[in-house]
Amino acid sequence: MPAIKPHPRHMLRLPEVIKRTGLSRPSIYRGGREGWFPRVVKLNEHASGWLESEVEAYLERVVAQRDAPTPDRRPARYPV
Repeated sequence: MPAIKPHPRHMLRLPEVIKRTGLSRPSIYRGGREGWFPRVVKLNEHASGWLESEVEAYLERVVAQRDAPTPDRRPARYPV
């Protein structure tokens, strides 16, 4: 199945952000305040959302950090 390309202006509501990231509601809002997660966009008095492209970029950064070689990381076949 081909990957779905995020639309740059598509908004995600909180349940979808939680589903895609695995983060809790408080973590999502705290991450926005602390700068490590995209900030919420107020859509109106009763609705908020997150830009899909920003959430996807966050997930790509997380995977890139996981895959980045580090000096102290050793292959699993060479336990310490």
